[in-house]
Amino acid sequence: MSFQIRHADPSDAEELTRLADAVSAEPEGWLISVAGEWRSAGDERRFIKALRRYPHAAVFVAERDDDTLVGRLSVGRDPHPASTHVADVGLMVALSARRQGVGTALLNAAVDWAREAGVRKLELHVFPWNEAAIALYEAFGFEREGYRKRHYRRGGELVDAILMAYEMDVE
Repeated sequence: MSFQIRHADPSDAEELTRLADAVSAEPEGWLISVAGEWRSAGDERRFIKALRRYPHAAVFVAERDDDTLVGRLSVGRDPHPASTHVADVGLMVALSARRQGVGTALLNAAVDWAREAGVRKLELHVFPWNEAAIALYEAFGFEREGYRKRHYRRGGELVDAILMAYEMDVE
């Protein structure tokens, strides 16, 4: 499969909403929101538009040659003054595009963005049962930094999360 990584555009909102709905419906699940729904296409469009004026966050997409979006990565700097060197990452890849380099390419885009933004550490949460995602993150160089018991509400229950981090070399 051939694909390219690029910054998300507001015109991607509808397709990104469909991608989020598909990924969140999988049993392994992706942490979507408290209500279990991704934002509306209109909200996603406004969010992506707002990022153009906000240098502390970005959204990248993986787009196949047929113009289908098969991945989304968001990265945003921690707003606390003592930890502005840290950014949070959220990643989703369509089931049909997994194990084809999409996740790795999106993570590389996050690292490039982070270096330009002066971020030195990327963090993410992953469900303990999402073994494929954990394997991707560990192969990329993320390390487990913590275990958060009953940290997220999902489907009416409280579930655990693994905190993982990737530290970049200072250049």
